[in-house]
Formats: sequence, C-alpha cells, structure tokens
Amino acid sequence: MAYIQAGPEPLRDECPFCAAPGKTDADGLIVARGRTAFVLLNLFPYNSGHLLVCPYRHIATYDLATAEEVAEIGALTQTAMRVLREVSRCDGFNLGMNQGAVAGAGVDGHLHQHVVPRWATDANFFPIIAKTKALPQLLGEVREAVAAAWPSD
Repeated sequence: MAYIQAGPEPLRDECPFCAAPGKTDADGLIVARGRTAFVLLNLFPYNSGHLLVCPYRHIATYDLATAEEVAEIGALTQTAMRVLREVSRCDGFNLGMNQGAVAGAGVDGHLHQHVVPRWATDANFFPIIAKTKALPQLLGEVREAVAAAWPSD
C-alpha cells in the first residue's frame, strides 16, 4: 500500500541502495553482504521473497560494473536462487535488470538485479483487477528466513 499511496515516486529523498548498507541488516532489509555487492529484500515486492542484488557503488547500468562486481552479482544471484528455493519452495524465477527510467527501473540511478521467486499457483486476479498483489508474509519475517538460510562463507 505504501507504494500505491506514494504515487509514481516511491518515498525517497536519497538512493535507497546507497543508504541500506549503512543500516543494520534488519533495518536495511539486507540478507547478505559481499565484498562488492549485497542482497536485500525489495521494499515493494512483486512476490514474497523478491530479492535485489546491488553493487555497493552507485552506478546506473550493467556496462559500468567492474568484472569483480559482475562476478559477485552473478554469484549472489545464484545463491539467492538456491536459498529461495529452499526457504519458499518456489517453482521458478524471474531475473532481470531494468536499466533507465524508460526501461521501467524504479531506482534508475543504482544498478540492481531482481530475483523474483515464482510458484505455479501465484497468478490470480489481483494483479489484473486491483493492480496489486496479496503478500502472505511480512518483510521482516521473510528477511529473517532468507538471512538464516544464507550460507556463511
């Protein structure tokens, strides 16, 4: 509801992906931190467990990422898929990067990879009629479950 009520510009004065690493994991919705990138829950998820993989650096597009950032974003995305499969028993995933406002990026100045878990039964009338989705878990509960299942290196 916060996203819908805020209108086209979701509640932010600063880049949420630059701000998140300075918060506690719980406050920043962070589930894992790497050397060059981190994983957090989407504040406005498409499905329960919708994760974002972001570099710490504020870069707008994938072609600006270093080889090390690309490798870690990829590795964190793979781990996110494994963890979500274990925690939520999802049937598949949508992965993607919307780069630039014209491409649908909600935060177009900071690169982020979406990892959206999908279930065979997750399609219903809500997205079509109400333009919203019912999410069965609170973000804090999802973050705790995913963070607890994340492998420690």
